[in-house]
Amino acid sequence: MSRTIDPESFGFLVTDIARLLRTDMDRRIAASGMDLTPGEVRLLVQAARAGQVRQTVLAARIGIEAMTVSDYVDRLEARGLIERLPDPTDRRAKLVALTDAADAILDQVVMFGKETRESASQGIAPQDWDRVLAALKIVRCNFSDARIEARSAAE
Repeated sequence: MSRTIDPESFGFLVTDIARLLRTDMDRRIAASGMDLTPGEVRLLVQAARAGQVRQTVLAARIGIEAMTVSDYVDRLEARGLIERLPDPTDRRAKLVALTDAADAILDQVVMFGKETRESASQGIAPQDWDRVLAALKIVRCNFSDARIEARSAAE
C-alpha cells in the first residue's frame, strides 16, 4: 500500500514552525547569560500570562509533567523570581505568583520574542502577517471550543 504524506500540510507546518520558534527562543535565552533554562523561562512567561495560577495549570500549558514544574518552581523561588501563595479556594493547594524581580527577565524575553517575530515575518507584508495571526487565532479558538464541548458532553 502506497502512502502519501504531505509535509506541507497544516499539521506539519504548525509543528515545524513551533519547533523552530522554540529553538530560536531557546538559543536567545542560552546566549543571554540570564542563567535560567529555557524551561524555567517558559514557566515564567506562562505565569505572567496567567497571573496567580496553580502549578498543575502551568504544567498543562507548558506541556510538561507536574514534577518538572515543581523543580522549576523550586529553583525560581530560590532565585526570588516567583513565590508560592496559599490558594484561597483550596487550603492544600498553592498558587505560583511572579515577584517584581521577574520583571527584568520578562523584559528580556519580550525583546527576544520581538526579534523572533521579526525574523519569522521577513518577506511578509504587514497586512498579510496580520491575516496570518488572525487565522491562527481562529484555529486556536476552534480547538478551545472543541475541548469545552467535549468536556460538556462527558459530564
